[in-house]
Order: sequence, then C-alpha cells, then structure tokens
Amino acid sequence: MNKYYDSLNDEVKEYFGILSPEFPEWLLEYIDTPEMKRIGKISMSCGTDYSKCFNVRYWYSNLDHSVGVALIIWHFTHDKKQTLAGLFHDIATPVFKHCIDFMNGDSEIQESTEEKTSDIIRNSSKIMSLLKRDGIKLEEVNDYKIYPIADNDTPKLSADRFEYSFASGLTFFRVWELDKIRKIYNNIVVTINEDGIQELAFKDKEVCEEYIDTISKLWPEWVSDKDRTVMQFLADMCKSMKNAGYLTIEDLYTLSEQEIIDKILTCEDKYLSDSFKLFQNANKVYKNSVPVVEKYCVNVKAKTRYVVPLVKIGDSAVRINQISDTTAQKISEYLKSPKGGYYTYFDFQFVPYKDVISKKFIKNENA
Repeated sequence: MNKYYDSLNDEVKEYFGILSPEFPEWLLEYIDTPEMKRIGKISMSCGTDYSKCFNVRYWYSNLDHSVGVALIIWHFTHDKKQTLAGLFHDIATPVFKHCIDFMNGDSEIQESTEEKTSDIIRNSSKIMSLLKRDGIKLEEVNDYKIYPIADNDTPKLSADRFEYSFASGLTFFRVWELDKIRKIYNNIVVTINEDGIQELAFKDKEVCEEYIDTISKLWPEWVSDKDRTVMQFLADMCKSMKNAGYLTIEDLYTLSEQEIIDKILTCEDKYLSDSFKLFQNANKVYKNSVPVVEKYCVNVKAKTRYVVPLVKIGDSAVRINQISDTTAQKISEYLKSPKGGYYTYFDFQFVPYKDVISKKFIKNENA
C-alpha cells in the first residue's frame, strides 16, 4: 500500500484496522511528507524507550500515534479537515516528546511545544501543495482543538485521549489485547455532551466500566516515580547539551532521537556523555522525603491524565461516574492519590548545567 504502512508490524496493522476498517488512502500522501516522517523517529513513550527502568514491548512512534488519531477521527466523521487536523496535531513534537515540556518548566500542562504547529505546516511546500489541491485552508487543519471529536478538555473522551490510552496499553504496559480494544471501540458512538458539543460516548454502561477498569491501571503509570524521573533527566540533559553549545533548540525539532543520543554520547564533554551512559544503565528509581545529596535527585510533578466518558441513556448521555459506583470510586481514588511532592532519584550523581557554559571551560575541566 505504502512504505510507511508496509513497515508497520502485524499487530499495529491489525490495530489500525480496528480504528478504521478501511484505511483512507488519500491520507498516505500527507503521511509521506518530510515533516510527518520526522516524527516517525520520535517515540510515543516520551523517552522511556531509552531507560532500563521500562520494558517497552516494541517501537511505537509519534507518527503512529498521529495516524491512529487521524483514523479514529475519520471513522467517526469522514471529514478530511478534521482528520488532517488530527494527523498534524503532533507535527511540532520535539525529540523525547513531553520531556521538552519538562525542560521548559511545563511538566503539569505539557503544551509548551504546540505553538510551532502552524509554522511547520506553513513552511512545508509539500503539505501546503496537497492542501491547496484538496481545497483546504491552513487554519482549518493547524489546530485540532477546534474539533471536539479530535481533542477536548480532560476528562472528556477524544480521539487523541482514546488513541494514546490504547497504544500505551498495547506497547508499553500491556494491559489489554486487540480483542478487548475491538470490543471497547465498537461500542463507541458520537453524541452531544452537557456543553452542547459533540463527544465520543459509550453505548453500554458495562463496556464503559470495563474500559475504565482497564485504563485506570495506566493512570498511575503515566505519573509514576520512574516516568517523571526519566523524563526530567532527559529534559535536564538536553538543556545541559544546549547550554554547553552542543545542541540548539532547532535541533530538538529537526533531528531524530537517535541523532540527539549520538550527539550526547560523542560530545567532547565527558561529564555529559558519561552521565548519559549511567542513565542508560540505571534500572531503578528511588524516592525520599528530603533531597538526597550526590545523586541525581528531583522533585517534579506531571500531568494528571484520566478520563470520565459519557454513556448513552436514551436520547441523552451521562458521565459514567454518575451511574456507576465502582467506576466513581476508581476515579476518585486516583485523583486523591499522590503524584509527586517528594524527591525521586537515580543512584548516580548528575548536576545539570543551568547556565550557558563555554566549551573552553569544559575542555579545562576534562583535562
């Protein structure tokens, strides 16, 4: 069908077939652009692929996620503009994904990198040529937040939130198999929510309860000590590389993750390269109520990710926590659970470069 599609493993192909039984071939030309292919070299796991603290089942790229979101939108709307907005929603994603939000001091909202989306699309001659051919304006596809099926506020259910919960549960933590995803997905319809706008909803309470029972196992994983610490380390390493003059901000948006890692491991600053090797070999994260000296120790919070879907009841729809006590309890317990507020650390020392450091200083220090 296409070089991108043919490169997918069999499970991802089957998964995409669930999201949209007929793959919209018109979408392939947009996927096959340099800007979209770049995010195929960025992991959906926010850098956790590169840590022994995690056991990622297989590579699932940010491009795969974006295609998955587009397929969900296409399945429920058959609207090219909404589908392309979904495909492009992460086109501005930097290496290590939300780690760069951490670098920018935006660990809890994680939207600091989204502002480049319009510029990247506008500066792509191939994408703009395809949009012109299809009679679509830039402003109709450069912000998927204008389409509630594509994206909406937490804890509503949207294509983006749906896809990353499926993908995370397949590739990173394996909380479900394809048969369960198929059962859940085939129970979804489009309805009107309490705000008078469209939203994905479940037809059956029991299926929604099953979905929450499974996805609630992922919620604490997304804010776990090891997840937050790995992401903050990668953020601090990228910032240190930038401050030492080995990386630019532009590199984070143009190079692949492997190219960035190669730059870290081969830079002349052995403190940075050796620290990254220690990170690669670390397989455990520790925690403490006070800072731990002579260790890479941080105190960072992360974005609270969860969902409270709608369930169709006759001609209306209600939130699942209003009609299911067990689901309401699961959601309440998660929201009350601690998600940081204490110190986590690796069993090695690394002090990030907070300010710009000259390479001459680095050479003298390493001499």
